[in-house]
Amino acid sequence: MDKIVIEGGVRLHGTVKVSGAKNAALPIIASALLAEGDHVVRNVPDLADVRTMGRLLAHMGCAFERSGDHHAASIRVPATVLPEAPYELVKTMRASVVVLGPLVARWGKARVSLPGAAPSAPAPSTCT
Repeated sequence: MDKIVIEGGVRLHGTVKVSGAKNAALPIIASALLAEGDHVVRNVPDLADVRTMGRLLAHMGCAFERSGDHHAASIRVPATVLPEAPYELVKTMRASVVVLGPLVARWGKARVSLPGAAPSAPAPSTCT
């Protein structure tokens, strides 16, 4: 494990910017599906899984946009979405199942392929 060793008698002072965490950002972004309208999530890291989540939301009918301002993600959720997450979009993102709860909660159904599952296999996370 890396560590920082500080030697000397000088007291530390200043500020440190803490970056956002992917494992916290993805469920928060997915929770936007719970309500129609515009949503902004700040301090979202620019990572492949976040970009995949944006493509997944776009497939469902949402608008997803990133801005450099505060590392923000803007999501516009329409009145109706396509409640499915196809294998092609989720195969590389283990966190894809985080959309399952909001979809079932709001629309009563969802079809979310499991990452790593064979595309021809039935999706065990199909809920109605």
